[in-house]
Amino acid sequence: MKIEFMPGSEPTASLDPWWWLVAGVVVIFVLLITLKSDPYWGMFKFLVDGLWLTIQLTLISFVFILIVGMIGGLGRIANNPVIHFITTLYVEMVRGIPLLVQLIWWYYAAPAVVKDIGRAIHFSAMENYTSSAMFLAIVGLVICYGAYMAEIFRAGIQSVPKGQMEAARSQGMNYFQAMRYIVMPQAFRVVLPPVGNEFIMLIKDTSLVSAVALADITRRGHEYMAAHFNPIETWTMVALMYLILTLVSARIVYWLEKRRKY
Repeated sequence: MKIEFMPGSEPTASLDPWWWLVAGVVVIFVLLITLKSDPYWGMFKFLVDGLWLTIQLTLISFVFILIVGMIGGLGRIANNPVIHFITTLYVEMVRGIPLLVQLIWWYYAAPAVVKDIGRAIHFSAMENYTSSAMFLAIVGLVICYGAYMAEIFRAGIQSVPKGQMEAARSQGMNYFQAMRYIVMPQAFRVVLPPVGNEFIMLIKDTSLVSAVALADITRRGHEYMAAHFNPIETWTMVALMYLILTLVSARIVYWLEKRRKY
């Protein structure tokens, strides 16, 4: 509930539009599975495995994306020309390739490359290399989103006035202490909104892993539709499940932003 008032006027209460949207989605979902339980309830039970896999994939990938993004952001502002060159090359190269193409490359090409290298150096462990679709999907998402996150962290760190670093160093802190206690806390407040947006985008982009045989919500939707030939009902339910995930995530991000404000 949000309270809005102007000077000299009585305060009025207005309901946050987010609650209206959530209420609408919940009502539609409940009506579908109660008034038309066949096929919606059975469909939901079939898709719920994909829902859990999508949540796991998003959360695990996002943790590593934050790590890669922070390292990449620090590399982008590094004074060392080699580190700066490598991170810049990584960011520019990865951002120029569509995510779907990257996922397909990691799933089909990367294992073949590892095996070829293993044969060339006669290393049996690499020659017989096998990996799971889940692992390769996480690698693809982390490499791609890590490049975008690196730019977000770079911009956030550079938004902190240089005088803050100089003041910290004048107090006897070394570079890493100044970054940890002075610069990064301020940069974190700046990057929180775009980082939250990236998380929501990641939830939606996990649907692309269905192209590499990973049974997320979208893949399970394809399988259900192929078995029952009901595209309208299937994709309506899939859309509602993604919408619920993104709405809840957006609210958590909004709550974190409010807590981190001065």
